Amino acid sequence: MTTQLGLPASVQACLFDLDGVVTKTAVVHAAAWKETFDSFLRARDGAGFRPFTDADYSRYVDGMPRADGVRTFLASRSVELPEGDPDDPPDRDTVNGLGNRKNELLLKKIRTDGVEAYDGTLRYLEAVRAAGLRTAVVSSSANTVDVLRSIDAEHLFDTRIDGVVARTRKLPGKPRPDTFLAAAHDLGVEPARAAVFEDALAGMDAGRSGHFGHVVGVDRVGQRDALYAHGADRVVKDLAELLGGAE
Repeated sequence: MTTQLGLPASVQACLFDLDGVVTKTAVVHAAAWKETFDSFLRARDGAGFRPFTDADYSRYVDGMPRADGVRTFLASRSVELPEGDPDDPPDRDTVNGLGNRKNELLLKKIRTDGVEAYDGTLRYLEAVRAAGLRTAVVSSSANTVDVLRSIDAEHLFDTRIDGVVARTRKLPGKPRPDTFLAAAHDLGVEPARAAVFEDALAGMDAGRSGHFGHVVGVDRVGQRDALYAHGADRVVKDLAELLGGAE
């Protein structure tokens, strides 16, 4: 029963973000973004260089497609770059080039350090599926399949809307709700009967604007109040807290 999952009884499907909700990769993403932006800004600004911060990551980049993250953060520093092409090399100073530089760094870090899953989330996913609810993973990452396979969790999701699918379908990323709405559609469930699980503020915005039935914020970095302010119905530090009933 959904009440034993900490969800309203009307919920029929659960839509999970990947990085920071299912896997412990949000910190790896943040480190790759910092290295990318700091290198670019240091070369551009010289003595006036201001580093990329954790607050910058949360406000401008977290949860967004790579190109959107590049544009949004650079706009906050009054920097404009040409768009370039999606296959721009990582050393090219374009929006897509910087995004590809970040992804190259991310993959190196993942290959070096591996990927860990949040055990509480895996237990929650197993309980959700045992209760008969449908599941989707919704991520801006183009590496979602590889990451899920690395933690042997691909079988826990009925459908996947990730960066690759979003590009193919021309779906705008978070904070727009389109990727979550596509996941609900693919599962055959109305948004009002789906729950969203997110750790990013952009994901909270997507859940709220998509009028989903329940939005759970996962607070991994001490931003409980901000998650509520951006639309969470409930905030937990780990999804295992939801097992056993409602708040």
